[in-house]
Amino acid sequence: MSESVYFLTICLPLGTILLVFGMRYRALVLQARAQAPRDVPTWRLTLLRAMYLLVVAGLGSLVWPQFFHRTHPWAYADGIIACMLLAFSALSLLGLRYPLQMLPILLWELVWKSVWLGVIALPLWRSGQVDEATSANTFACSFVILVVIAIPWRFVFDHYVRKQGERWSAAR
Repeated sequence: MSESVYFLTICLPLGTILLVFGMRYRALVLQARAQAPRDVPTWRLTLLRAMYLLVVAGLGSLVWPQFFHRTHPWAYADGIIACMLLAFSALSLLGLRYPLQMLPILLWELVWKSVWLGVIALPLWRSGQVDEATSANTFACSFVILVVIAIPWRFVFDHYVRKQGERWSAAR
């Protein structure tokens, strides 16, 4: 048997097998990279913690004293708002320890303030009907820009857009 035939009968199938397994391994690595969230830098985690601390300190100084030292019942809407702000500040305490896991509450804050600014404040401003209360709330909601700066958007995209969702039914 000549060397070229020996080479073809032994090395070609072995090389094909190695090539197929190598391509499969590379595909799995690329798929894992696409699904795995990228590491969030420490400075970004510190910025997130600072955002949560700002929420805890701000709402803690305004909402918590009103909540526990109330002398008369709240109006219906005011009570709902106070309870939601109290819950938001309490969950922000968890954000100090778990800044990435508590990102949904910052996203919620970003969404509701953006909606309020776009749907309530902007039409009132365009029509020239901004009163003192609307102006004060617009000023307070404009600080949502700090949330936009603090959120690690690449992580949000990787974790909430690119990552495969959880199953809807029991595994078979």
